[in-house]
Amino acid sequence: MVPVLLILMGASATLHADLLSPEKFLLLPPVNFTIKATGLAQVLLHWDPNPDQDPVDLEYHVKINVPQEDEYDTKNTESKCVTPLHECFAASVRTILKSIHSPLASSWVSAELKAPPGSSGTSVMNLTCTTNTVKSSHTHFRPYQVSLRCTWLVGKDAPEDTQYFLYYRFSVWTEECQEYSRDALNRNIACWFPRTFINSKGFEQLAVHINGSSKHAATKPLDQLFTLYAIDQVNPPMNVTVEIENNSLYIQWGKPLSAFPVHCFKYKLKIYNTKNGYSQMENLVTNKFISKIDDVSTYSIQVRAAVSSPCRMSGSWGEWSQPIYVGKKKKPLVEWHLIVLPTAICFILLIFSLICRVYHLWTRLFPPVPAPKSSIKDLPVVTEYEKPPWNETKIEIVHFVEEDGFEVMENSLF
Repeated sequence: MVPVLLILMGASATLHADLLSPEKFLLLPPVNFTIKATGLAQVLLHWDPNPDQDPVDLEYHVKINVPQEDEYDTKNTESKCVTPLHECFAASVRTILKSIHSPLASSWVSAELKAPPGSSGTSVMNLTCTTNTVKSSHTHFRPYQVSLRCTWLVGKDAPEDTQYFLYYRFSVWTEECQEYSRDALNRNIACWFPRTFINSKGFEQLAVHINGSSKHAATKPLDQLFTLYAIDQVNPPMNVTVEIENNSLYIQWGKPLSAFPVHCFKYKLKIYNTKNGYSQMENLVTNKFISKIDDVSTYSIQVRAAVSSPCRMSGSWGEWSQPIYVGKKKKPLVEWHLIVLPTAICFILLIFSLICRVYHLWTRLFPPVPAPKSSIKDLPVVTEYEKPPWNETKIEIVHFVEEDGFEVMENSLF
């Protein structure tokens, strides 16, 4: 019984393979192939199986022709594609059947999504975006949110009245910018989202779309895709503390403000000796470090962080923490002010007094006030004495001699 069953199964497989051979089986291409934009930098490719095709286990081979070539197989009759759409988008699809001998394939069918109008010189240039984790007002449901900032340059051929508008899409969320920075001609050149729907732990791409308007020319839009790990600006580590004990430096810090847990971070520590200019750099996966120091130098301590590869692809390092200075203290700035400021004032006063002395500025600035003239005091006086006889009163006669312009006055004393 078993040998008969095996013989029947082998005959069936042989017959099936013979039917699917290229000489005896014809694959027909899909029908109703369409391309439709369903979001910012996102299209939906859809097709139907050929109604005249025999009901077998079919697959489809999709080929993206423009803007960037790509190929893949699928058993579905539709496919989503995330790609910039400011240029022409074109794709093709065909029916395939993977047989024992060799894959069978139908002819291609193609579709195209035309580029939007506008000259390429009118679209924005040098678009850059960065994300940063911030605290959320809804601390219980979503303790962290992501801010987004994008900057760009005005198109080289854009008219002066061109105005640009930015949108972003992450997953199913799409938002338009409400806070712009402008140039001297009042054109938008930067956008700021204090809080977004971006998930910093997500693996999807961020799509940014900028279009524009002008009375003089059609403005070509721009689509650009960003991977989150490449544009995420990691916050500095928090609560950096430094202690000195027996010429040993004890440094400790907390993880940055982030949705990632503690084990997802790696750190870079910089210990800078301000006396000799030497920097000690350490790459760490823990949040503690001990280092030996001397007792005659001042040290500057800074730490920065990056998300490590176990949690997501490694991106760039974040910002340094604020420097903390330890060791031998320099003279406070206030003490230097107490020394330098009075010295400078005395020097300025000395220079000013010398200038006044040389150029007689003091008498010019403060001339002396003339005293009032006294007509009596200025008269010439002649005094005559007459010798009186014995026991007679001495007589003094004072004559005021009249000069030109003065009257004669006499005063006699008896």
